[in-house]
Amino acid sequence: MAAVLVAAPAVRADTLNAALTLTYSTNPTLNAQRAALRATDEGVPQALSGYRPVVTGSASAGILSGRTSAGSYNLTPRSVGITIEQPLFRGFQTQNNVKQAESSVLAGRETLRSTEQDVFLDAVSAYTNVIQTQAILALREQNIVFLQEQQRAAADRLKVGEGTRTDLAQTEASLSQGQTAYDVAVANLNSANATYLQIIGAKPKNLVNPVFNNRLLPKTVDAAIQVGQKNHPAILAAGYNVDTAAFNVKSIEGQLLPTVSLQGSASHSDDASQGVSWSDSASLTAQMTIPIYEGGVVYSQARQAKEILGQRRIQLDSARDQVRSAVDSAWGQLEASRAAIVSAQAQIKAAELALSGVIEEQKVGQRTTLDVLNQQQTLIDARETLVLAQRSEVDAAYTLLSAMGGLSSDRLGLKVATYKPQQHYNAVRDKWIGLRTPDGR
Repeated sequence: MAAVLVAAPAVRADTLNAALTLTYSTNPTLNAQRAALRATDEGVPQALSGYRPVVTGSASAGILSGRTSAGSYNLTPRSVGITIEQPLFRGFQTQNNVKQAESSVLAGRETLRSTEQDVFLDAVSAYTNVIQTQAILALREQNIVFLQEQQRAAADRLKVGEGTRTDLAQTEASLSQGQTAYDVAVANLNSANATYLQIIGAKPKNLVNPVFNNRLLPKTVDAAIQVGQKNHPAILAAGYNVDTAAFNVKSIEGQLLPTVSLQGSASHSDDASQGVSWSDSASLTAQMTIPIYEGGVVYSQARQAKEILGQRRIQLDSARDQVRSAVDSAWGQLEASRAAIVSAQAQIKAAELALSGVIEEQKVGQRTTLDVLNQQQTLIDARETLVLAQRSEVDAAYTLLSAMGGLSSDRLGLKVATYKPQQHYNAVRDKWIGLRTPDGR
């Protein structure tokens, strides 16, 4: 009993939310993007180092021999020293470098959100694809049972002289075609299961047909576009990239300004020269460096940075247009899928009635075996159309939510420990020394 109480229950991907929960924790693409963001966080302490002193130590030892008019000598000079240099002014480069690094972190967080949405969409597609292929496989299996019964009935009628060899051949051909379609469905299911395992991290079992919560979506397409323009991570990341490029321009231009630093040093020497056994020295120096001409490289870098800034602004406009287009497309796909479901349901109802009627008419000689087989295929096609439309509706709903920037673990209400990038950022931002990462590596 103690072992049962302590053991953590394994996550079973029976529902779509359970599958998304497992994906959130184990998907390698998502975990790799989190690691990339943690690496981006380190840009901030690197930029902050421009405010801090640089300390260097030195030590030397040697042998010195010589000869003068007074005679020869042998010395063993030894020295130790320390130098501390504190930047006082760097042409505002440090301030702008810090702001640039912070903007890069914010852009990285939005990129992580975007990756999370993409991974969730892949997981939804993998989940619904398994359900779709399972349903189609079941339909084609039922079709084979029906066709086998038709073949048996045609053979029995031929034996008693009420049927023809043509009827039997038609049923055998339809059965062979149905078996081929069944084999294709089996292959599709195996492929869907493999994709599911790759993305979600577990084999599918006992999957439940997903039901999308329509309350997550607005009532109109215009409202959806407004939400997407405000919340989509691609737009927010593009905006932070504009800030990053702007601070980079200022930082490069700061290289043309004077720099001021304060340098202090202290040293101790032993046996450094003839007649002096030891000596100590210390110095404190204020130094100003004024750039006059560096060959034109800084000017070129500044112009280049301004062009990149213009590019980032264009990319921001492009991101807005892409989000608007994605919302429009997903909204249209969702409405089309819902209409297709209604149409397919009506088609199935009519096809079932027609099949029953054709079978009854065949019994009294008013219909042929081929009529029955054709009507059965029409019914199977209608049922598969319904399966495809139901899958398309779920995919379109989650695609629309993603296009609005709302496909996240919090919005979906997943029971998972949410990854919080701020925690790692706070842990490394003000670190002065240390080789270990916050997780101990």
